[in-house]
Amino acid sequence: MGKLRGFKEIEKLQEPVIDPKERIQNYNEFTLAPEDTQLQDQGARCMDCGVPFCHSGCPLGNLIPDFNDAVYKNEWEKALHILHSTNNFPEFTGRLCPAPCEEACVLGIINPPVSIELIEKYIVERGFKEGWIAPQPPSHRTGKKVAVVGSGPAGLAAAQQLNRAGHSVTVFERDNKIGGLLRYGIPDFKMEKKIIDRRLQVLEAEGIVFQCNVEIGKTITAEELESEFDAVVLCTGATIKRNLPIPGADLEGVVQAMDFLPHNNKAVDGQHQRDPKYLAKDRNVIVIGGGDTGSDCIGTSNRHGAKSVTNFEILPKPQEGRSEENPWPYWPFKLKTSSSHKEGSHREWSILTKEFVDDGNGHIKALKTVEVEWKKIPGERPKLVERRGSEKEWPCDLVLLALGFTGPEKSLPEQFGLPLDERGNLVGKNSYQTEKANIFTAGDCRRGQSLIVWAISEGREAAHQVDTYLMGTSALPQKNKAGDLAAV
Repeated sequence: MGKLRGFKEIEKLQEPVIDPKERIQNYNEFTLAPEDTQLQDQGARCMDCGVPFCHSGCPLGNLIPDFNDAVYKNEWEKALHILHSTNNFPEFTGRLCPAPCEEACVLGIINPPVSIELIEKYIVERGFKEGWIAPQPPSHRTGKKVAVVGSGPAGLAAAQQLNRAGHSVTVFERDNKIGGLLRYGIPDFKMEKKIIDRRLQVLEAEGIVFQCNVEIGKTITAEELESEFDAVVLCTGATIKRNLPIPGADLEGVVQAMDFLPHNNKAVDGQHQRDPKYLAKDRNVIVIGGGDTGSDCIGTSNRHGAKSVTNFEILPKPQEGRSEENPWPYWPFKLKTSSSHKEGSHREWSILTKEFVDDGNGHIKALKTVEVEWKKIPGERPKLVERRGSEKEWPCDLVLLALGFTGPEKSLPEQFGLPLDERGNLVGKNSYQTEKANIFTAGDCRRGQSLIVWAISEGREAAHQVDTYLMGTSALPQKNKAGDLAAV
């Protein structure tokens, strides 16, 4: 695979980007495409390692050395075929995945790993440019009808796979456009929505039916859905936002990230004018939560023209590299600095918010914090301890809560009469199949808040089980989970 000793001769290429001062003036994607020859060189770095741990690092089981080799040999259409054999939407993962495959790359033990995500992104972009990505409707129809509830990456992947098996698939989405969090959670500067729309054109041409503004229990009942369709796949995501139950949490100016981000995406799409309560312009913004959603809030606030942006994280600052407790090839818990952080923000670690301070008119004017440390106790979970004398008050005009999600909304499982597990997720008697034989589930509503790459994998796996349920057997691909290391 690749060029003999290529990894010794060629440096890893970081995707070129527009300067932060320039890119925060708009919401466009800010990456710059490398030359094809540069990407071929990156494919040449794949080192014929014998045991490609990148396979185990990838939740989809992408055939990474194979498409790297095809790119190195300038066989782009072949590379696209290999990539699509395991990943329905590499244009999404190539932009948004944290690339656990790269963290499991054998080359990464001694050198920067192969630029797998970069290569993946430009394989699919070349495919769209050349017209190689065309609708592939099934050659026959089975007469079976499947409803997919939710149009995020899990729902879209399940829908495409089931449609390929010949079933008639209808995707129901309660919002006004298809895409779930891809559409209204991910900012446009990370993925412009035309990327979703061009793929939807392909899916529609393949025969998938999409219905927006349909909410189960309001527009249509669960009973009607079950009676009309032979199987139902629930891919509703984990959308219950985690709150911060401290004094002042109900003040104006304390806003959930997943209210702030969708509002902004719809404004960028021209659907409405921005509500002042979701506007960061000329405000001192504090983002509580150090994950990807918090990073998206930082990038969006900077584009609004925030006066300052500060990011709070309750956990201690990670180290630059792996720790002894976190060896290769497992997912590394190390310091991550996102593109949004580089655009302008101040980060605080090991800090706990204790109170939101009222300005006297029901609006936030500051928040009070205390520094914390995590004490390790043998045989127990680390204990959070506040540091005496570390109290501090931070002036702010807007607080964005990016604290993650606690699980799927309960109303839909209740309507179908389905139980939840101890974490509040949908549970089934047989993996993706619920206690009702005709109801299946996939994505964040089944496994909890996770990655887009996991959602696509879940949708594909659920489709295999649905097809088996409907037909007795299935030719749809199924990933071999043996040795799976992508525990993120």
